[in-house]
Amino acid sequence: MESSRLIIHTMIVPAYGYREIEHTADWELEVWAPDLIGLLEQAARGMYALSGLCLERLQSQQRVLKLNAEDAESLLVVFLGEILHFIELDNLAFDEFQIELDGYKLHARLTGSQVQNIDKEIKAVTYHNLLVRQTGHGLHVNIVFDV
Repeated sequence: MESSRLIIHTMIVPAYGYREIEHTADWELEVWAPDLIGLLEQAARGMYALSGLCLERLQSQQRVLKLNAEDAESLLVVFLGEILHFIELDNLAFDEFQIELDGYKLHARLTGSQVQNIDKEIKAVTYHNLLVRQTGHGLHVNIVFDV
């Protein structure tokens, strides 16, 4: 009698990350990180990746951002909305994030440069099914963007 073997393949998931989720009309991004600071940064990086954003590397610029929110979901939407605002008004995006949190009060120093190219504009960050949840690996959220 031949014995059968069960081979289990484990997928190693990095502590930080994001990936696009198929969505019918808008764009959806799955984001995970060990903590809220990491989640905010990964969400920003993922949002830029979805839009196909490329930065010029000529001159670095910094901006300071101070935000208050009621909860993690609101902070995420306001933070990403402010970053979109910088693209629209100043043609500026960021690739370095120094974020400090005191509860849901955010203080960030953002470093970046002018946008060289953007494939598709994101109009807004939505609250659609937005829920930051704790998992065994940290925080996890799915974000829907209006395009």
